[in-house]
Amino acid sequence: MMDKIRIDKWIWSIRIFKSRTLATDACKAGKVRIGPVTAKPSTLIGLGDVVTVRKDGFNFEFKVLQLIEKRVGAAIAVTCYEDVTSEEERNKYTAWFLNATPSAEKRERGAGRPTKKDRREIDEFKDIQFDWDDLD
Repeated sequence: MMDKIRIDKWIWSIRIFKSRTLATDACKAGKVRIGPVTAKPSTLIGLGDVVTVRKDGFNFEFKVLQLIEKRVGAAIAVTCYEDVTSEEERNKYTAWFLNATPSAEKRERGAGRPTKKDRREIDEFKDIQFDWDDLD
């Protein structure tokens, strides 16, 4: 049995990300942490480590219970980690998920794609800003 495994491989195999490339990109973007340390894709994790993943504007925390290298079914994947996400964050995600509708955000026909300034205003309005230092 393995003592350590790459973080990008583990978060992909337990179905946090749909592809290993997305998991690797999240690590490179600084959206994955092991404890207080930002993880590179090749960072090794072991049993008992707490992994924090920033995805879709939410912070999910998982405690490593089992190390697996291959992607498995959802029923098996949930046995490999313990979800230790804070209650506040879980409630925020649940509220967003239940209230999300496909037609919630639409632009006027012919308005085109948002400019960089528009995108920043949208992000500020949605309050997606996040500071990893708040976790410490």
